[in-house]
Parts: sequence; C-alpha cells; structure tokens
Amino acid sequence: MTTDIALNIVLLSFMAIVGLAIARLRNLFPVAMLTGLYSLLSASLFTLLDAVDVALTEAAVGAGVTTVLFLATFGLTRAREKPVPRSRTLIGLCVTVLTGAVLIYASLDMPHFGAADTPVQQHPLRDHYLKTVSDEIDVPNTVTAVLGSYRGYDTLGEVVVVFTAGIGVLMLLGVAWRRPNKSAERNR
Repeated sequence: MTTDIALNIVLLSFMAIVGLAIARLRNLFPVAMLTGLYSLLSASLFTLLDAVDVALTEAAVGAGVTTVLFLATFGLTRAREKPVPRSRTLIGLCVTVLTGAVLIYASLDMPHFGAADTPVQQHPLRDHYLKTVSDEIDVPNTVTAVLGSYRGYDTLGEVVVVFTAGIGVLMLLGVAWRRPNKSAERNR
C-alpha cells in the first residue's frame, strides 16, 4: 500500500512540475508537447487508481486528439505567445485564486474519500454488481464491466459526443472540403 501512495505522490509531483513549466513557457510548440505529457501522466495516475476507463479516455482525448489539434492550430497562429499587459495578468491571477477558493470551500461539504456512508456506497445495485459481475461478464475490473456492458449504450453515446465535438473543432479550424477553383481551370 505504501508503494502505491509513493507512486501517486511521484506522479502528482511530475504533474505539478509539468504544469508549472507550461505556465512559464511562451513558445507554443513545447507547451503543446508538455500538455500531451501532462495528459499521459494523468492517465497513469488514473490507472493506478483503478479507473482504467477514465485513463483510456484521458490518454486518447487528452494526449492524442488535443495534441493533434494543438499542432494543427499552429498553422493558423504564431509560434510564440503575445506579451500580455501586467494588469491583465493580475486580473487572471485574481480570477484563478477566487475560483480555487470557491472550489475548496465547496469541497469542504463533501464526504471524505472512501467513506462508507456516501450515497454511492449505499446504492442498492452496488452489492449486486460487485457479487455477480465476474460471473455474468467475466471481466476482472468491475468499473470496466459496468461501463462496457451494463451501460454500453450510454458509453457509445459519450463516444459519439466526443467524436462530434472533434469534427466540430476541425470544421472551426478550417479543415474543409476544397473545391477546385473554376476560374483557374478556365485560364489554362
């Protein structure tokens, strides 16, 4: 158990270092690469927490699709970030600190992690899934079995939503069907 905690702390430390590096860099290409690395570290952390489905989504969307979209955007933008006036930086810092304070205040009302009296632990189907999932589906991870089998249509719907969002982003970036220019063909 202590090795899992130590590994979680190491991964969180790497994520903090990468996050600080992203905040300090002004060249956008290394920022895109570090964002992909951050997503892979996050996916590794989710895997250690036995949330394989979330880890797979984070690796595919966070490290894969998002990095590709960042790189595609570089064709439409500059390689370096524009300098931001100091007043706008302070406003952004204030908004970030205020949002963080509100989130921390809201989390104080939440039950403790892993507490037995939380609503998710009291659900009537919880015991049924934990006892019968290995016999009914033969998948060792209960969360993966529930998401892949019992909630398969819901998971398929989520994949369709992510796919549709990706297509929408590509359309916004200007990746469209190009028609041949008829006037250029006439001039030949």
